[in-house]
Amino acid sequence: MARGSVFFCSECGFESVKWLGQCPSCKAWNSMEEMELNKKAPKAGIINKKSLPGAVYLDDIEINENDRYLSGMSELDRVLGGGIVAGSVILIGGDPGIGKSTILLQVCRNLALDGKIVLYISGEESLKQIKLRAKRIGSISGELKFLCETDTDKIENVILSEKPDVAVIDSIQTMLNPSINSAPGSITQVRESAAKLMQTAKLNSVAMFLVGHVTKEGQVAGPRVLEHMVDAVLYFEGERQHTFRILRAVKNRFGSTNEIGIFEMQSGGLVEVLNPSQVFLEERLDGATGSSIVVTMEGTRPILAEVQALVTPTMFGNAKRTTAGLDFNRASLIMAVLEKRAGLLLQNQDAYLKSAGGVRLDEPAIDLAVAVAIASSYKEKPTNPQECYIGEIGLTGEIRRVNRIEQRINEAVKLGFTKIYVPKNSLNGLNIPEKTEVIGVTTIGEVLKKVFG
Repeated sequence: MARGSVFFCSECGFESVKWLGQCPSCKAWNSMEEMELNKKAPKAGIINKKSLPGAVYLDDIEINENDRYLSGMSELDRVLGGGIVAGSVILIGGDPGIGKSTILLQVCRNLALDGKIVLYISGEESLKQIKLRAKRIGSISGELKFLCETDTDKIENVILSEKPDVAVIDSIQTMLNPSINSAPGSITQVRESAAKLMQTAKLNSVAMFLVGHVTKEGQVAGPRVLEHMVDAVLYFEGERQHTFRILRAVKNRFGSTNEIGIFEMQSGGLVEVLNPSQVFLEERLDGATGSSIVVTMEGTRPILAEVQALVTPTMFGNAKRTTAGLDFNRASLIMAVLEKRAGLLLQNQDAYLKSAGGVRLDEPAIDLAVAVAIASSYKEKPTNPQECYIGEIGLTGEIRRVNRIEQRINEAVKLGFTKIYVPKNSLNGLNIPEKTEVIGVTTIGEVLKKVFG
């Protein structure tokens, strides 16, 4: 039996026999961590052809409609690309107390009510603790069983005997592979335990959810290779002091990574927010300066969000720029265009920008709304509460076209907006709803003149 230790990179999983200051693979500094190994060397032998797996042609692979399970939560199904794929492994990360275990328990209840066999495996809570938490979400019935275990060998045997359709591992950092001589939560344990559970899920067509802890930087704890191994990586975002939670996919082999799901934490668990636009706009003040509305696309769904800006004279030599929910570099670029192309003297003004409601806006179509909000605060003139702004701003001050403009306009009209500013080049072949004024603009100066006079 060979004994010793190796060094693993916590970012990419690179392995080295000695400590290195910088990882040769991902170039990260101080990411090498020492792990003890205790493995038996494999024995050399003659290959038995009968034991080799058989390769098949693509035409011989059968796919049926039952390969996806609906979770009973449309917001989660949208993020996953239409439902839970049989045999897939999904990693869910988020801050402590954000609601990861709660949403998975609700999904397990819905699947069990739909006739699926579900197994919930917890390495952090006892059965009594799980029952106390389950009382919050209501009655549970159907083929939903619970297990408190951290040994991956025992978990594998239980999965083979119970034959569930869906299994939940809460959490992967508590799992222990007996063949690895290291503590639970270490890089080696997380990687090997995930690999073993993933192999069990793939071979038995079990859809598996892995709950992952996050570091102080907001990344899933453990080796970065863990995110490469699984089929989908979902992040549960939101402030613990606020009730809204956003589920976002950063990796998805079975759907888009642009979709988001929005939930509200209530006493009975997480409740889906089916009309997030109305939620994000319900606290907007009439007549307030520095506010504008934009229709942003999150995957296939348009969402109306409020962009707020506060521009005030600086008390120091260098003006301060602060953003929340918006890209800092994009905001700085827009302010530079406003100063150069629209004549707004912003170099001696502090600027504070944010997207209201906690949603992050990062697509080019928000540029025009950000510029209007900045100009509104600078000029101390409010915008019309029935107006919204859609368009990308170029460095020469032009308003460039954006995608899915008709879908954005229909969403704005649905919520009562009657005047919509869009790029002029997007008006070709556009079906404009009745009683709606869609104004095509070409430059940022033209927009500010029409909005503020």
